[in-house]
Amino acid sequence: MPLFQYTGKTSQGQSVNGEMSGTNADVIAAQLNTQGIIPLKIQVAVKQEQQPGLIEKINTKLNSKKPTLDELILFSRQMHTLMRAGVPIIRAMTGLADSTRNLYLQEILYKIIQDLEEGKQLSAAMAHYPNVFSSLVISMVQIGENTGRLDEVFLQLSEYLDREKTTRDQVKSALRYPMFVMTAIFVAMVIINMFVIPTFSKVFAGLNAELPLPTQILLGISNFSVEYWWVLLGLTIALLIAFFQYIKTESGAFNWDHLKTRFPIMGSIILRATLSRFARAFAMTQRAGVPLIQGLVVVSRAVDNHFVEFHIRNMRNGIERGDTLTRTAQGTTMFTPLIIQMLSVGEETGAVDEMLEQVADFYDREVDYDLKNLTSAIEPILIIAIGIMVLVLALGVFLPMWDLIGAAKGH
Repeated sequence: MPLFQYTGKTSQGQSVNGEMSGTNADVIAAQLNTQGIIPLKIQVAVKQEQQPGLIEKINTKLNSKKPTLDELILFSRQMHTLMRAGVPIIRAMTGLADSTRNLYLQEILYKIIQDLEEGKQLSAAMAHYPNVFSSLVISMVQIGENTGRLDEVFLQLSEYLDREKTTRDQVKSALRYPMFVMTAIFVAMVIINMFVIPTFSKVFAGLNAELPLPTQILLGISNFSVEYWWVLLGLTIALLIAFFQYIKTESGAFNWDHLKTRFPIMGSIILRATLSRFARAFAMTQRAGVPLIQGLVVVSRAVDNHFVEFHIRNMRNGIERGDTLTRTAQGTTMFTPLIIQMLSVGEETGAVDEMLEQVADFYDREVDYDLKNLTSAIEPILIIAIGIMVLVLALGVFLPMWDLIGAAKGH
């Protein structure tokens, strides 16, 4: 909590000064008034401290990053516990700000506390920091404020973020092995191309014999790589920069997210994980009482996929024209007939949120099963890739030797 220096006068006219901790100057002034001191000047205390050492700088840097999902989950759970226990919201936020180790999150919480003390709503204060609190979180908090069920909203948010983290961790874990193998193959090809093949090139040059076409192609690629490696490196960097700049554009992000859903093997997993995120978030908004159209708008921003977001917005447009949720979902062609049937039952029974939860659970089970079997599905592709690389090297390097051995036996 910030430290303030103050100067004031007592009711007897005596000058006093000192230091006091508080969230802002108004809080300090109020505390001084309760002590019978009339504040004349309040300012943030300037500490005369020695320059921090290297370790302190490293710790500050590490603890000043954007909060992770784990930290947001912990924040949501703690807010749920404190709000359920009846702790005032400013006091709850102050306690969490004092206890968090993430300096960036701590600074944001102090600023939110200042906004709350000025009379702003929590959702309005959180909306100033979209890089930390998503539109889904802000909308849910706003609904909780309007309905008086803010503690339940924070519980739902913690459960939603927890499932989100679990899905992301599963995807990362499943991709770790194939990414490691692909990286090893790439490094091996670079080493062979830059160092191994040039050695064989010197041997072939001393034979003064006509080389087979595969060997000539392999040597040509190797010689070009050795001679113009800086061109290849610069071209690779330029392409990467152009790619990342392209996917930052609206059309680039849409095309890239669409392409990710069509990747072999991984595409269907990415799509179903995204649809699970949509179904669970949409169910949460419906359970909290968010209007249907507003819920679709909020959830479309939370799916983190521009292609799926486009279809969700089309669903909103269809509902605005008078179509049902089931027909608009069917028009996107993203959902299976089983999911469409579950949505239809939800609309007929008035339990759309329950049906959406079941849809999310269904997708989660499928994604979990596919992720567990992802390694066995990718292994044949990796083996084929390694086999092709070995075949090319065998044809390029050993074929001339076999020809020379055959010619020597002929003599």
